[in-house]
Amino acid sequence: MTLVGKILSGAIAFTAGLSQNQTNGNSILGTLRAPALSVSRVDPRVSSTDPILGLPDTNRTVSYVFNVTRGVLSPDGYQQSMILVNGAFPGPLIEANWGDWISVTVNNQIEGEGTSIHWHGLLQRETPWYDGVPGGQQCPIAPGTSLTYKFRADMWGTSWYHSHYSAQYTQGLIGPIVIHGLNHVLYDIDLGPVLVTDMFHADYKNLVDAVTGTSPAGWFTFSDNNLINGKMFFDCALVTDGTPCTSNAGLSEFRFTPGKTHRLRVINGGSAGLQHFSIDNHLMTVIANDFIPIEPYQAKVLTIGVGQRTDILVTADQDPTSSYWMRSNISTCGLPHQPDSLAVISYGSANTTGAANVTKKPSSVAWPFTDDTQCNNDPLKDTTPVFPMPVKTPTTPIYLGVNASVDDTGHLLWTMNDRAFKNDDSNPILLLANDKNANYTYNPDWNVYDIGSNSTVRLIVQNEQSVALKVSHPFHLHGHYFQVLHEGDGTWDGTTIINAGNPQRRDTQMLRPGGHVVLQFEADNPGVWPFHCHIAWHVPRGLYINLLERPEDIPRLRIPDSVKDTCRPRSSTQNCKPIERYGGVE
Repeated sequence: MTLVGKILSGAIAFTAGLSQNQTNGNSILGTLRAPALSVSRVDPRVSSTDPILGLPDTNRTVSYVFNVTRGVLSPDGYQQSMILVNGAFPGPLIEANWGDWISVTVNNQIEGEGTSIHWHGLLQRETPWYDGVPGGQQCPIAPGTSLTYKFRADMWGTSWYHSHYSAQYTQGLIGPIVIHGLNHVLYDIDLGPVLVTDMFHADYKNLVDAVTGTSPAGWFTFSDNNLINGKMFFDCALVTDGTPCTSNAGLSEFRFTPGKTHRLRVINGGSAGLQHFSIDNHLMTVIANDFIPIEPYQAKVLTIGVGQRTDILVTADQDPTSSYWMRSNISTCGLPHQPDSLAVISYGSANTTGAANVTKKPSSVAWPFTDDTQCNNDPLKDTTPVFPMPVKTPTTPIYLGVNASVDDTGHLLWTMNDRAFKNDDSNPILLLANDKNANYTYNPDWNVYDIGSNSTVRLIVQNEQSVALKVSHPFHLHGHYFQVLHEGDGTWDGTTIINAGNPQRRDTQMLRPGGHVVLQFEADNPGVWPFHCHIAWHVPRGLYINLLERPEDIPRLRIPDSVKDTCRPRSSTQNCKPIERYGGVE
């Protein structure tokens, strides 16, 4: 019997067996104590405001302090070591207004391990040194040291932050970001972030060692579970190593107010799993993908790749005396041992209070859905940005062939144009490019693509592996959003563009097995911007390039000493192992 079958049948008790502190530490996500967020009025300027050119100056800074530590939690009942922000998994919400400055002081209190944090989807147009990538813009934040990131909330909508050090975020170093801005739709209540994440019980370093090793048995990593806002049950009968485990750890709960329309901000903060998200008996209205507001459309099931976000509206129009399942299911492309996650939606007034643990089990039935194993996003024709941007003629096209091979030493490598990326986190490329007096050449292993002063760049990304392997890739571009001109099976015909007058825009896009995706962006942001697969194991094996953008402007950047200081020599107690061997941990 499946895990969900055991929950529904009563084979696993429904009442939570662990406290919130035991499962998620200091986090309140997934409980009724999580506050609703503020709701903005509809602003007609949204359809005529370029999010870059229209960026306001609010003259306000919101500040956070992140203490990064190891701790022991049981998000799904299986007790394990995790990496936490302020003792919480998921980490605390960053909330700001469009145009604010966001200041985050990251104190690395992990023994013997570096760290860094990337602010996913934010453009960093004024602060390209705070993108948070070791080897790209900084060295790792060494143990016992700190770095304050300060950057603008230069987009509005929903996103997340995560460690960009090896596959460290797999072990818990993630959290949501909400930036309030121009609103184009009416709704009543903002219930905030809904993080869906695949779950791995092993330490991330052991997982990376396996995927970067020579044993084919370790090259493909299966997740152990699937979580919504950091919570789910687990079948502890599967545990054979004596690890403490409680099957009915607890589920996340959300409360709908009858007759009201609710905004939910769904974030795939996982490591590998493409997710199919739904709410029983309730239609969802999609209003944004990543940071891009879109013309609303309805859906019963959403497909959300790793790193992607989808904002939805849901009206509480069902029987208020019943409760309903929220579901997120990992596609077979994501290699799950246990693919299903559940949370509970109950109805009540806006002023209703209740315990954080769910007591009423829903009896609702899932929408009919079949995983077609295409491993791609919802159709491009469904997604029309509210602010229109027509397609320009590119000044440079770049073909990127995605493949895999086994090298002479027996390691599996993921390659782009037949080369696997190998990181050197002690020589950040941005700092080298900024040094006016430096005499350097880029190591070919860094996969640097110098796009010079080209103004419009088109990336033609081709999955050269066989469709039969069912390997898909969520590709993310730092420092930009891009237009998605086309995606599909086989190769692009070189001319067809879907909705050329205003194609979908986002910062992360699925590349289907054996298929292609055509992306285009304006190269107007001097810096070093990674373009990589967001599957945590594919970066350590090389599926990553660096786009060197407007290199003639980079020496003029005034990079703070605090960023450069991340690379200075440390005492023996502050040293962290370098990221070696195609991005993996030594």
